[in-house]
This record gives sequence, structure tokens and C-alpha cells, in this order.
Amino acid sequence: MDAQLIELARAAGATVVTLMATDAWERTRDGIVSLWQRASPSRAEGVQDELEAARDDLLAARESGDELTEQELRDAWTGRVRRLLTERPDVATDLRRILVELDPEVGDAPRTVRMRAEASGSGRVYQAGRDQHITEQ
Repeated sequence: MDAQLIELARAAGATVVTLMATDAWERTRDGIVSLWQRASPSRAEGVQDELEAARDDLLAARESGDELTEQELRDAWTGRVRRLLTERPDVATDLRRILVELDPEVGDAPRTVRMRAEASGSGRVYQAGRDQHITEQ
């Protein structure tokens, strides 16, 4: 599979899961379901149900502080999108358009984030390539 399609699948998985817990959820769900309706109509309804179940899992995980579930959901949706792109590479253009509509920062080009930090003694380092939530007690 083309490296650009793999990167596109990764961006889609991350964007879909990130937007599950936002006000953009309905647009996100509708956009992804419409993609499946064009590419594989017989699976579109199942994808919608899976998206709804994933959102429920994500919201419950965030409420309980379970960060691992969020990463697992990103990986799962990345895999689903990658398999769709493997079967139907022609829908990549539609997927890019949907992602740009949902998150204009995604764009067409892959992004690289490099971070480096050092801490010593009791120092702390917090880095994020996107949203970061820190709760200290």
C-alpha cells in the first residue's frame, strides 16, 4: 500500500476518534458513513453502528481516565480506513475532502511533529502535538 494512503488512514483514524467527543461528532459520523455508502454500501449501516459504539466507549473511557481505550480506538479506526483504502483506493480523494471539512488542519500533506525536552531533578516536562489535559493533585 502507498505510504500516502497509510498516512491518510492514520490521520483519518485519529481525526474520527478525536472528534467523537466534540460538537463536530454528528458531521464526523455522517461524513464517514457517507464515504462507506459510496465505497461499500452493504457495510455502511454497520459502520454507523460501530461509530456510535466507539463513541460510547470513548466517552466512558474519558470519564474514567482510561487513556488506553482512546489509543485502541484510534488504532482500530485507522485499520478500518486502511482496509477500505486498500479495497477502494479511489475513495482517497473523498476521504481527504471529508477530513479537510472536519478538521482544516489535516489538509492534504502529512505533518511531522518533533519534540525534545529535558528535565532534571524535580523538573517536569509536558508536551503535546495537539490537545493536552493535565490534572495534578
